[in-house]
Amino acid sequence: MMSMMLAAMDNTIVATAIPQIVGDLGGFSLFSWLFSIYLLIQTITIPVYGKLADLYGRRPILIFGIVVFLAGSVACGGAWNMHSLIFARGLQAIGAGAIMGTVNTIAGDIYTIQERARVQGWLSSIWGISAILGPALGGALAQYASWRWIFFINIPVGIGSIILITLFLHENKPEKKSKVDWSGAAAMMITGTIFMFSLLQGGQSWPWISFPTFGLLALGTIMFNITLRIESKSKEPILPKWVWGKRVLLGANLATIGMGIIMMGPNMYLPVFAQSVTGVGAIAAGFILASMSITWPLSSSLSGRLYLRIGFRNTAIWGIIIVIIGSAAFLFMQFPGPIWALLAIQLMLGAGFGLISTSMMVGVQSTVVWEQRGLVTGTNMFSRYFGQSIGAAIYAAVFNAVLSSKLEHAPPLLQSKLPGVNKVIEVLQSHEAASEISLYLREAFFSATHYVYLGMTFTGLITLLILLRTPSRFPTIGD
Repeated sequence: MMSMMLAAMDNTIVATAIPQIVGDLGGFSLFSWLFSIYLLIQTITIPVYGKLADLYGRRPILIFGIVVFLAGSVACGGAWNMHSLIFARGLQAIGAGAIMGTVNTIAGDIYTIQERARVQGWLSSIWGISAILGPALGGALAQYASWRWIFFINIPVGIGSIILITLFLHENKPEKKSKVDWSGAAAMMITGTIFMFSLLQGGQSWPWISFPTFGLLALGTIMFNITLRIESKSKEPILPKWVWGKRVLLGANLATIGMGIIMMGPNMYLPVFAQSVTGVGAIAAGFILASMSITWPLSSSLSGRLYLRIGFRNTAIWGIIIVIIGSAAFLFMQFPGPIWALLAIQLMLGAGFGLISTSMMVGVQSTVVWEQRGLVTGTNMFSRYFGQSIGAAIYAAVFNAVLSSKLEHAPPLLQSKLPGVNKVIEVLQSHEAASEISLYLREAFFSATHYVYLGMTFTGLITLLILLRTPSRFPTIGD
């Protein structure tokens, strides 16, 4: 849990201190890369660390990840400009990839199927605590000390987790030392980087329909075929064919991608919606978003009783049904949207995500032996983060398209007074616009957010169909 807190709190604590970081280092146009580089590198390295944990054991991989993360934290704290800080964040992410995949694998190793739901609830609670504690701690350190301390504070937590892991995590080392398919790992990470980079930057740094988009997709396709060729010839491939060949694993990972896509809707737009449309403050908006973290660990803990009775697949089906209802409920809200309704929707989403994530994680872990558990865990974690990247790209395209259309088709008397898409939030936050302009912008923002939740509902229905096509019985291998 201490190891998980390192990776979980990092993004929330950094986000709060962005104004102070930019004020000190400059480079405002680059600050989004502090998050993009972290998500990209963490995501593409998780499956590789999962395979390495199967080959060399969990403890050395986890300790390596923590050490690299701490080295990255020290480098972040000592950054002298925005470029050096972005590089140091990438180093942090190399460690975070090992932490995220390996912690969940260890939970699958040392607890039985009956106990894993409760343990996943504990691990999920770390994200809830981080969502609340991270912004408060980041803001306090940035205001009363220095933004550099938001990185240095990782050091005692990381050292403490290394000591505990060294003293108390005892595992049987793998009997055979297979050679790592480094060429396959490199090819897979290059392929993942290309696709992730295109998803993160498309529609932001360049239009979706443009030469960079098509060029990256073509290059990614070429690298994907090269990766398949390398992996097919390897004796110990990073991602064996059976990972995507087994229907239960394929269904679980596709459902996890769907969950990741849906998660990005509220993460990206709910806080801004709450501030710009309903008029609450930044702190209240943050707590509305974080309310999902209350029901997530609770439903995760309770999912064990459910999947032991009705199975992993059916538990996830109940979870996605709750998510669909929560997403669709937003569509029936009247402008500007009551705060209690936003809270209720977030609580429902958290409950649904807890059922899906835990049942799918424990489900895939239960279908394999120890020597394969790191691989399937890493693949499932990768699916979730890859889904988040897809969601970020899709929802940004949908939201911007709807908002642009609303501004273009505004009443003639208002058109000349309305700002561009990039200035809408700035105008609403300033409270200086005329009442009729402010009202129209709020309604346009309300409508654009509705289409985001419509996309979430549609994605939920597709995920439901995927789960219905997934075998209801996950073949369980005894621990």
